Amino acid sequence: MTTRIVSLLSIFFAFAFGELFAERKPNVILCMTDDQGWGDTGYNGHPHLKTPHLDRMSREGVTFTRFYSAAAMCSPTRGSCYTGRNPYRFGVTFAMKGMLEATEIPISTVLKKEGYTTGHFGKWHLGTLSKKKGDQKRWGAFAGNPVRYYCPPWERDVDVCFVTESKVPTWDPLIDPGPIKGKKPATPAPVSAKPYGNDYFVGSSQTVTENTLGDDSRVIMDRALPFIQGAVKKEQPFLAVIWFHTPHSPVVGGSKYRKTYADLPEPAQHYYACITAMDEQVGRLRAELKKLGVADDTMLWFCSDNGPARQGSPRHVGSNGGLSGHKLSIREGGIRVPGLLVWPDQVKKPRTISAPCVTSDYFPTILDFLGIPLPKDRIYDGISLLPLIRGERETRDRPIGFLNKNGSEAVWMGDRHKMIATRKRVQLFDIQDDPQEKQDLSGKLPEVKARMETELAEWKTGVMKELKAVGN
Repeated sequence: MTTRIVSLLSIFFAFAFGELFAERKPNVILCMTDDQGWGDTGYNGHPHLKTPHLDRMSREGVTFTRFYSAAAMCSPTRGSCYTGRNPYRFGVTFAMKGMLEATEIPISTVLKKEGYTTGHFGKWHLGTLSKKKGDQKRWGAFAGNPVRYYCPPWERDVDVCFVTESKVPTWDPLIDPGPIKGKKPATPAPVSAKPYGNDYFVGSSQTVTENTLGDDSRVIMDRALPFIQGAVKKEQPFLAVIWFHTPHSPVVGGSKYRKTYADLPEPAQHYYACITAMDEQVGRLRAELKKLGVADDTMLWFCSDNGPARQGSPRHVGSNGGLSGHKLSIREGGIRVPGLLVWPDQVKKPRTISAPCVTSDYFPTILDFLGIPLPKDRIYDGISLLPLIRGERETRDRPIGFLNKNGSEAVWMGDRHKMIATRKRVQLFDIQDDPQEKQDLSGKLPEVKARMETELAEWKTGVMKELKAVGN
């Protein structure tokens, strides 16, 4: 009798706790840097740059060797993260042009309905944060019509915010660092220096200046961690979007971090210093997740929003890792970026994924794990990466499309071949064997070229139709 009772109790508890764990929702953290090149990490072989915490993520989780930003510049890529769709579909075609339209379904809205609390920290860049208060660095559509493009995160189902509309210096983010060109060593601007012109917003007409001196990545993480701590205390799953400004200009490195690179030229000191400072905050984040006991059931993603700015820009010595092209280019160097995922509950041992993946894949992947079907009333360009993450497949099941320069440039990216179509010509590359895009195979593989041209034309027609409907 006793044996039977024990057996029945075992079955009961197995069922009860099995249901409990099946219903447990993972926390989601989306980390992104700004203009960090594919080669700007230690794990990708940079000769000088020290990124020990990113390197550790690579050793412990998933390393994506072909991870792509959805665009060759900031705002469009950011829109893809929130929606799972190519940003041209809702009018975000350039920096400070377009916004996260109210007709879109952002990941923050979906997860709030699932009981998540949501937070966004750092750069926003998906609309203006004030209809009245001017942003000194605002330009483009944002400057011309701040009311039309008013789209703060707190109006897109984000519960807690600490955000800037666009760029800020990477050290003392609210203070103008002054001229940074030239070869003279620069020091951080004094507290009495003039304001840079951008603000950190925490709500409608609410800005803050406290605790904003020093490393900007630390300033951001100082706001993200209390949000995470609060969610854990309430036993509530959370979405934390942490978008660092590093290493976007103005590039300013703190003296503590520059000492690590004291034997290098002054521009490199600053550039590498701000990335190493950011990397330190990634390590701080991971340590806090472990301390709170939620590291295992948190999917922590990391990427950049596009490739590095061209060398020659003030203090920009970013590396594309030997690829061709930089920011604003749809060559590999402009859109292939560092890509990492640590998620101990699902990724038990390190794994490398060589299939092409893109920022638009975040949305479908998260929904897939939660068992939420994609809405049927719109087209999604991203796919769920769960089969790749779990090792159930090695290739992507459909190509990725990219648009640039108002659609005059386009890319159709498959597992092996990448086609670049511009007004002047169409090129085809075996991107697996030729990541530097040196040998055009369009003449040697006419059937592949014709097929990909047809697929691209069909996809592009649909995207541009949606763009026209938005009217941006």
